Amino acid sequence: MIRRSAAVLALVGLAAGCGYYISADDDEPPVSAGRAIVGERTEPERPLEKPGRRRGARVYVSVVDGDRGSVVRRAIVRIGRQTDRLGRPGIRALTIKRRALLPVTAWAPGYEARTVRRSFKTRYWVTVRLYRPSLQWPMYGAGPARTQAHRGIAIRPPFRVVWTRSAGSLIEFPAVVSDGVAYIANYRGAVRAISMRDGKVIWIRRTPNGKMAASPAVAGDDLVVHGMDGHVWVLDRATGRINWRYAVGSPIESSPVVRDGIDYFGAWNGNVYALDLRRRRLAWRYRSGHKITSSAALVGRTLYIGNYRGRLLALSTPRGRLRFARSVDGRIYGTPAVASGRVFVPSSTGGSLTAFSTRGRRLWRVETGAYVYSSPAVWGTRVYFGSYNGRLYCVSARSGRTLWTVGAGGPISGAVAVVAGVVYAGSLANRIVGADVRSGRVLLRFPHGEYVPVSGNGGRLLLHGYSRLYAVEPR
Repeated sequence: MIRRSAAVLALVGLAAGCGYYISADDDEPPVSAGRAIVGERTEPERPLEKPGRRRGARVYVSVVDGDRGSVVRRAIVRIGRQTDRLGRPGIRALTIKRRALLPVTAWAPGYEARTVRRSFKTRYWVTVRLYRPSLQWPMYGAGPARTQAHRGIAIRPPFRVVWTRSAGSLIEFPAVVSDGVAYIANYRGAVRAISMRDGKVIWIRRTPNGKMAASPAVAGDDLVVHGMDGHVWVLDRATGRINWRYAVGSPIESSPVVRDGIDYFGAWNGNVYALDLRRRRLAWRYRSGHKITSSAALVGRTLYIGNYRGRLLALSTPRGRLRFARSVDGRIYGTPAVASGRVFVPSSTGGSLTAFSTRGRRLWRVETGAYVYSSPAVWGTRVYFGSYNGRLYCVSARSGRTLWTVGAGGPISGAVAVVAGVVYAGSLANRIVGADVRSGRVLLRFPHGEYVPVSGNGGRLLLHGYSRLYAVEPR
């Protein structure tokens, strides 16, 4: 076994030096990005002690960070009624009666508790992967406020590609990522669950009569998906099975934002919906009278969404009553972003970005002279957005003054995104550009891209091409 371990470590060093990705079987610890990651079904190379026969069986549990592969040292483990903390090496021995499918639960500060069911009739080792909610990307825009900025992830270029996977067709909106799995919908109405560890497809769900131009959203054990066929699809995250669906009778291009079991979204028929996912019925509906492609931003008890009349609507979440409506200088195709008491609204036909206070007072407007389909990102005191003129803009959130611009090589149609102080934009010239948020210095030019640039988790980012995902890590 010592020789076998040495061989695995040699492969790790080779992978780190050459930039290759090595995928191991479940019988051996998977190797990725120059470090060994313990698999959930991995047996230890040498038992810590032999299973007891009189008092029961001695079994061992290790708990690792599912995104980073590191040991979670402060975790607590429970098997059945036996509870204990992890020891110094991150492994704890518990004495149990050997049974089939015992629940193994682990939790730790900063992580979500997780329970897996494992049989201990023939094994005495199990690894549980825990995930930090702060390092996940569960919905479009990274969070309900749709700031398109993720503050928990600390991954920056330069990158190396560790795996790549086709999404089957055009990707218009980014993947969402939770608990080591990326969920991506394509233009042909197919949803894929892809392992962030090795890029393998876990399941595919093809919806009938469907096109999809929205990101899914993770809601507990469910995945909420909106279709251009006018359906809300609620899938089982583990299997892709359709739990139920709801028809609104009009194409839905608005990505879901889910809070407290309510899915908020707009549709082409001009309606804004609040769908109760627990009761499987509408909580309320607001008729705006004009087409909606924008996704909704949710802050506190107010929902912000735009329509093709060029109006920003602020609706109360309890009953869907209109708080205020404000006009911009053209259609609103993209999604508002809300931060620091301001709402930043893109105008496609108006070619501008307009800022309002969250109470509806108009603050400033920036004109680009070309379509602004791009949803803006907010990072600190700055706002970032793209234009069809091929420029990525950085403007002051307070005054709207342009601080810098960067050429993206082609028209920018999709949302921009900020991760770890780098702003990314995809262009219709089939590339992605990444620039430092403060200086605008270009840090990345990736030769694949189209609409949206990135999403990811604490271990890897996903760069989005026309129809393919690229998982990258720091080089």
